[in-house]
This record gives sequence, structure tokens and C-alpha cells, in this order.
Amino acid sequence: MKPNTFIFIFILLALSSCDVRQSVNKDLVTGLLTRGDGLSCEDVFISTDEGQISRNTFVYGETFYLNFSNIEGFTKVDNNAFPGMLICVTNEAGDTIMQTGDMYADYTGGINLSPLLLKADLTVARPVQSKQEYTLFINIWDKQGDGTFTAELPFSVTENEKIKIENNIATCDEIYLFSKEKDRVITDGKVGFNETIYFIFEGLSGFQEENGKVFVGLKMQATDNAQNVILSYDDLFKSYEETGISIADFNSQIYASIVFTEGEIVNPVLCEVTIFDRKSDASIKVITDLFLE
Repeated sequence: MKPNTFIFIFILLALSSCDVRQSVNKDLVTGLLTRGDGLSCEDVFISTDEGQISRNTFVYGETFYLNFSNIEGFTKVDNNAFPGMLICVTNEAGDTIMQTGDMYADYTGGINLSPLLLKADLTVARPVQSKQEYTLFINIWDKQGDGTFTAELPFSVTENEKIKIENNIATCDEIYLFSKEKDRVITDGKVGFNETIYFIFEGLSGFQEENGKVFVGLKMQATDNAQNVILSYDDLFKSYEETGISIADFNSQIYASIVFTEGEIVNPVLCEVTIFDRKSDASIKVITDLFLE
């Protein structure tokens, strides 16, 4: 059996003014399962910003799209289709961790496109976690009729292999890089000059607590490939040395930001961020390469 084999069942009947569309389609590579009842779709495929893909494993922070190409069967008003779309994500236990409202609620006047392409996107980030498996459900319906079209995609989330972590007693649930200007998780290590990059730590543990607080420091260093030290800070949390940080805030999210101004930098830039405990030997260190563009 070829790796891109599909199981496909499609029935299309035209009985005078009645158009009955029933379909079931499963991609054996990705596990994508679609069902049509009154609505039909020429093609359903997964893509990223790089183009169409045939996988269902994604790096934490990656965004992917489910594309519904040439979807038909809508009851039209003045040649406009009125689709609704709802997105839901469940975990392995079947619990709903994310659900949207109607993604096309603002299209009150309908959509006049032929062929009609509908698209759903999902960024696999909080509340989604790495090293977990989930299922994406998408429900499309006709607001002027009874037709529906559903899609179900099992997917898994992996850690970003470009981020290396060194643990000493301390651990962290999730570590990732985020771009403020582009409002996205950075998965490829490519950043721009004058772009604010956040190193984000979520769910830190293993640090000594005193009276509901932790006393930690944060060290950051960036060196380019010509061994030029771009920046070096021994302790960005020096101001918290005496007061400490509440354990609730610390466990929720801790971050440090960095901005590279334009200049002569030899790629890649090696970045190291270390959070260390002032009261014990616990620490956690993040090492990653960034490519300035």
C-alpha cells in the first residue's frame, strides 16, 4: 500500500431538486478523518506557512492549517454561502482544553467565492503542551440549510530540538521563545534585528521556597560565531535579591527579553539563559542558536 493511500467513500445523488451528499474520507498517513452530510469537499489537506504537509506531529509553538478546498452544497442567498465553523481540541483523556465560537460569525453577509476555500488554523501552544497527544475537531455547517462537514485530526506535540536544556535539580514544564513584534512562538531560530525576543519559562519547580517566595537570579549571555560577546548580564534579577519573587508568579511564568540592534554579527548567535537559586544549588539553563536576518 502506498504511503499516501486514502480510504475514500463518496456518494452523490441528484434527485430532481434534492441534492444529497454523503462522504467519509480517511488519510492513513495523518489519520485525518472527514465526514460530509449535505456538504462535500473536493480536498482537505494540512499545511504550514511552508506549504502542504503530510504529517501530524508538530513542534511546540508551530502553527498549522486545515484547508477545505472547493466545499460545496451550501444553500445560497443571492449567490452567497453562509458557512459556520467551530474548532475544538481535546486531550488524551477526552477533555476539551480549547474551543472557539463560530469562526465565521462576522461574515453576516455571506461569502461569494467560487471555488470556496475555508481554512482553520491552530497554534500548538498554551494550553496545548509538548510531549502530549491531542485531537483537533472542526465542525462546518450551513447557516441557511442542514448541511454539515466535519474533520477530526489526531496530532502530537514535540519539544523544540533547537532549544537545549540543562537541569540541575530544577525543572520546567515548557520553555520557548516568543516574538513580540510578530506575535508568534519562534520555532526555527530565525529572528530579526530590533525584534524583541522573549525566553519564556512556564511551570518552574525545584527551587527553594521561603515564606511563599523564591530567591533566584537570571544570567544571560549572547556570543556570535566569531566569538564576539554581544551581551552579557550576570544577574537580570538583581533587584529581587532581597525581596524575592512570589512562588505563584514564579510558577506561572518567568521570562527574559533580548533585542539585537543592527550591526556586524556573525551568525549564528549562541544564547545562554540561566535561572539559578540563591538559596540552593538548583538551576536550569537554556542554550539555543539564533540566526539574525
